[in-house]
Amino acid sequence: MSNLIYYFKQSSKQFWRNKAMGFTSLLAITAMMLILGMFFVVSVNINLFTEVVKQDFDYVEYYLEDDVSKAEAEKIIDKIEKNDGIKSTEYRTKEDALRIMKQRWGKNGYLLDNLDKNPLPNSILISVENNKIAERLTEKADEIKGVEDVKYYKETVEKLTRATEFIQLSAMIIMIFLIVVSVIVVANTIKLTVFNRAKEISIMRYVGATSWFIRGPFIVEGALIGIVSSLIAAGLTWLIYDKVESIIGEEVIIILSSPLVPAGYMVWNLLIIFMAIGVSVGVCGSIISMRKFLDK
Repeated sequence: MSNLIYYFKQSSKQFWRNKAMGFTSLLAITAMMLILGMFFVVSVNINLFTEVVKQDFDYVEYYLEDDVSKAEAEKIIDKIEKNDGIKSTEYRTKEDALRIMKQRWGKNGYLLDNLDKNPLPNSILISVENNKIAERLTEKADEIKGVEDVKYYKETVEKLTRATEFIQLSAMIIMIFLIVVSVIVVANTIKLTVFNRAKEISIMRYVGATSWFIRGPFIVEGALIGIVSSLIAAGLTWLIYDKVESIIGEEVIIILSSPLVPAGYMVWNLLIIFMAIGVSVGVCGSIISMRKFLDK
């Protein structure tokens, strides 16, 4: 415990002795995590939207004209079930469709309560075995009397999946690059402190202090820089995302029928990730900066 208190005292002194470089390290790690956070937010929301769309991926949905009765819909279902590759069919009323949409909108489902009239049509959901059958059913939709439109999201899902993978790959490349830069900046910051305390460290080694005892204050300094950076980055990401969500949240929900991930949920997950990255970067930078000096 006494060693830990000593480490904290020494690391605080070291930071303020070289505050210019210390703040440079702080800003570098904060900027790195803020950029990473933006990519993370976009990626998570695209993943959410893709999953919502994928709920309809294995289905072809026939939208029926308003004057088609349930009995007529059942006749259409009988014709559909004569095709090969049909796993199941389901008649969905407009009331059921509205209820499902409310569930998808989550806490914003109340926005649909003020509708004067249910704008959704009755429909037939057709579960298929593969994409070729779905495409064939989509092409035949125009030939079936009473079917007004057809919905099949295959191309949309494929594009969204590719976009999600591209964003994740880009985020990974940028993250690795920024982490390397941050480690170098932190290492240079700690190295200046090491040079300033070179005589003191030599005496400590001479009287028998272990390498890890000497490293302790520098590792704590790097970890503290990482922790403070992660808190600042998480706070900034939350402020930016919360503002964006409040401006375009409802419009996105209405247009895409997919909610945004809540800012509160997002920030806690980001904070955990940022803390892990920030501390790792700070500690790694400290260890690298002292390795040559203590290996002499």
